[in-house]
Amino acid sequence: MRGLYNVIVITVLTCAAQAAARPCAVGRGRATSAVDTTIASRYVDSLLVYEHNTDSLPMLYPRRDRLSVYGRYRLFAPPTFYYSVATDMPGEGGERAALDRALMHLYLHAPYRVATTEGDLRYAAEVNENIVEPIRRDIELPARTEEPLEETVDEEVTVVVTKPKFWTCSGEYYMQFLQNYISGNWYKGGESSYSMVASAIMQANYNNLKGVKFDNKIEMKLGFQTSKSDSLHSLKTSEDLLRYTGKVGIQATGRWYYALQLIAYTQFMRGYKSNDEAVYSDFMSPFNANLSLGMDYNVEALNKKLTGTIQLAPLAYNFKYVGIAELAESYGLDEGKHTLHDIGSGITVDLVWQFHGNAKWTTRLYGYTTYHRSEIEWENTLTFQFGKYISSNLFVYPRFDDSTTRDDKHGYWQFKEYASFGISYSF
Repeated sequence: MRGLYNVIVITVLTCAAQAAARPCAVGRGRATSAVDTTIASRYVDSLLVYEHNTDSLPMLYPRRDRLSVYGRYRLFAPPTFYYSVATDMPGEGGERAALDRALMHLYLHAPYRVATTEGDLRYAAEVNENIVEPIRRDIELPARTEEPLEETVDEEVTVVVTKPKFWTCSGEYYMQFLQNYISGNWYKGGESSYSMVASAIMQANYNNLKGVKFDNKIEMKLGFQTSKSDSLHSLKTSEDLLRYTGKVGIQATGRWYYALQLIAYTQFMRGYKSNDEAVYSDFMSPFNANLSLGMDYNVEALNKKLTGTIQLAPLAYNFKYVGIAELAESYGLDEGKHTLHDIGSGITVDLVWQFHGNAKWTTRLYGYTTYHRSEIEWENTLTFQFGKYISSNLFVYPRFDDSTTRDDKHGYWQFKEYASFGISYSF
């Protein structure tokens, strides 16, 4: 039985080797024949048979015969030139000789299919045909050790809970001067003058981080000027403002808040014109208070360089008081009256744009209308900071009020502008 099995296997393997030795049909430019197809089918079948029988080698053959059976791998490995095939060809017959003949047939008829040599294999890794038993290495694994548990130590831990900071305070102060000298014989005329302006802006804002805000701002500004042409007043006010702005907001969605806003303002001192003894304004003459209800939007744009608020108030109540009765008509009140009440709508815009590291633009736009009269104020301050304590300001203030007497040149528009340089401080 064993001899018959060897003859069949050798016959099949020899046919397979001869089929492998034939030139490739595509390479030689001829069509594949039926014989080629049959031989290829047999070659595939021989691989399946070899795989099946190799798995049962220990049962079919005794230990001493396994080496010759293992030698069959040469027919199924990539074509390799083995030196022993040429040296053992004249030897005796048997299975080993049949294997050598099959390989020699491949070497002689299809040498271009031989991929490598036995020398190349030995260079890559030694070939040892005497190994019968697989090599096993005894590896000692270290015993598993339990890591000691860290001892827990009970210690007293002091927990400090910091109260959230809901209030933030800030301030900005400056005192600046302007001097203008013109000699008496200056060819274009004019006169020398001196002026100064001081300003203080203080803010205290509350935010509970749950949608409730309460903002407070007090603005105080006072400026004086002198001129030789004014024989009645050695010192007159050029800037005079005392204003409070308070706002309570409840978050509606995102940056929008329901807001109740109060703006109240007057001035510190009496106001005069050059060479005129008449008083044009005074403390609480006039005094304005505007209470409005609407929506407030928090502005944060241009990488947080533009910040501020915009308030739209469809409902606003305005109260005006003039303490000096003679000034009542100048501020839209009836003759002999001291107070004025009206209802309308308003808008307030407060923005700060830090467009450069040392320069910023601060603007405030306030508008109020009763649909019978309107009042618009647009304050613009351009600040240039030189170092920590030196700054320069350019202030432009157009104002519209159709409740006053109409001017022949400017109509209901009024303008104020000045440039100053001096000391500043902010925190």
